[in-house]
Amino acid sequence: MSIGTAVFLALIVLALLYGVVTYNGLVQLKHNIAKAWANIDVLLKQRHDELPKLVEVCRQYKQFEQETLARVTEARARVARAREAHDVPALGAAENLLRAGLGQIFAVAEAYPELKANEHFMQLQTRITALENGIADRREWYNESVNLHNVRIEQFPDLIVARLFSYTEQPLLQFSVAEKADVDLKALFGT
Repeated sequence: MSIGTAVFLALIVLALLYGVVTYNGLVQLKHNIAKAWANIDVLLKQRHDELPKLVEVCRQYKQFEQETLARVTEARARVARAREAHDVPALGAAENLLRAGLGQIFAVAEAYPELKANEHFMQLQTRITALENGIADRREWYNESVNLHNVRIEQFPDLIVARLFSYTEQPLLQFSVAEKADVDLKALFGT
């Protein structure tokens, strides 16, 4: 075998090894995204199960704002539809509505001392707040996984393998400008 043939075969072996390593890295990133989504999904489902309990406790107080409860119920349904469809942009929008509605429930509850003192309401509020914090953490991990994936499939020479196996950019779980803004306490508490 000539030196030219040996060099050519060595280059082919190196290219194949690089392709395999790159492909395996892309598979790992894809599965990290799926795992991050599954973690979000678990917490969304848990919160989904807790919200009817919260709405029911609030409904027991006849004078409690029914419009606020209706908005939360509708937002909950939107989150469920987006979650089941794995529609990340729709989930982001629905989450914004739900978080705003929950914020309103907790703010309006301040005007109802009996409700605020209700042990079941306090437990639900604590549980939902903990779930919200967990969802925020998982959203951060999901977006980091998506970002790593999206960068990797655009970098040369990895993009060759990514295009060969039809890897596409994944959407980030985005938040509205209103959710990122500082809370207007005067508007929230009507002072």
